[in-house]
Amino acid sequence: MRTLRGHHLLCVHGFQGMGYSESFVEKMTEIVAFMRDDDTDGPIRVIAALDEACYACPHHGVDRCEADEESNDHVLAMDHRVLKHLQLEENQVYMKSELIERTKQAVEPDDLDVLCAGCSWLSYGVCKEGMRKLKNFSDKNN
Repeated sequence: MRTLRGHHLLCVHGFQGMGYSESFVEKMTEIVAFMRDDDTDGPIRVIAALDEACYACPHHGVDRCEADEESNDHVLAMDHRVLKHLQLEENQVYMKSELIERTKQAVEPDDLDVLCAGCSWLSYGVCKEGMRKLKNFSDKNN
């Protein structure tokens, strides 16, 4: 079973191969491939803590992000905002398909300005573009 932190549920839609290290990019590429594969479904435990992507990042500590003094509080705040917005309970298991559908229905590209406030990746525009693609795909299939 995969474990993903709240804000990574959004990151997977905009990920374009950039990251903190080669190992992080490899792990995120693997996670993104799973999340974007319409032919597979599976359980995902949703958390507000280090997840499998974080453990591939050079900034992880034992149980917290250590990129700088504020980073752990920052990423936890994003996790909690996303969980609340998607109406998900921390530490619960959801099917991937349900998480994707909730995201399609509940998140607009401009919502990322609040949900992901302060994220260094937001300024690249790939996150909002990924959300637009997710929404357009959804609209075409409804």
